[in-house]
Amino acid sequence: MQEPVLIMGSGAMACLFATYLAASQHPVTLMSEWEEGVAALNQFGVRRIREGKDAAVFQVQAFTQPDNRRHTTALVLVKSWQTRQAAKMLSECLDPHAITLTLQNGLGNLEVLSAVLGSRQIICGSTTIGATLVAPGVVREGGVGEIYLPDHPIGHQFAALFSGSGLPIHIQADIQSIIWGKLVVNSAINPLTALLDVPNGFLLENKHALRLVHSLIGESYQVANAGKISLPYSNPLDYVEQVIQKTAQNSSSMRQDLKRGAPTEINAINGQLVLHGKKWGVETPLNQMMVHLIKTRLAQV
Repeated sequence: MQEPVLIMGSGAMACLFATYLAASQHPVTLMSEWEEGVAALNQFGVRRIREGKDAAVFQVQAFTQPDNRRHTTALVLVKSWQTRQAAKMLSECLDPHAITLTLQNGLGNLEVLSAVLGSRQIICGSTTIGATLVAPGVVREGGVGEIYLPDHPIGHQFAALFSGSGLPIHIQADIQSIIWGKLVVNSAINPLTALLDVPNGFLLENKHALRLVHSLIGESYQVANAGKISLPYSNPLDYVEQVIQKTAQNSSSMRQDLKRGAPTEINAINGQLVLHGKKWGVETPLNQMMVHLIKTRLAQV
């Protein structure tokens, strides 16, 4: 039997990763406070829908509270605003020598987890995998994506864990470059698609939306540059257009959150760019506007 894995969350990304790990014979447990999602997972398993392929169902266990086991391997895939509560739950069920990986969006999640759990056995990675939760326990994959892990002993352990999943795994000497590279791209795509209620591809099709994309990317790049962050691409504007083109049919996670009236990750994405801009002496009026507009829109949902 393969290594059991505890996944924090029951949303789109948690369900998708559960299918990959279960398919490679890892016993998977999901933990989430969402009672409807947990009930569906226990009753029906997790169902993965892929373009042009038959749906597949995988059996998992799910709990709304920490169980009585001491888990040794944990994957954190909750929304950024849920991180502190997830850390508290993990503190009650992790083995003292457990290893933990977060692949969450934005910045600040590792710090929150470390404040509760201690930092020695926790690492932060990044992923370009996309997913949409169609119904509780039912996830639609959003195209081929990749996983980036730090060049660290725990990073190599998780690389081995994912080795049978078929997912492309990359070990990175400078993981902050990858994390910031995704942050800069998300700072434009996520809030704009959420506010306009459009799939990613619209941002290329509409010249006014594309101007906003370029302006936000330019401002976010200035923040990264001021912090001496080396991004994993040489031309941010070309790169974001490539990402939009590749994910044209996708609905961003922030758009999905806003449509159902749920809290978004705006603080962990644009909000973090505003905070780092202040720290490094860069004005960020566009990112600040995105924060205010998303929060205003959410109050009206």
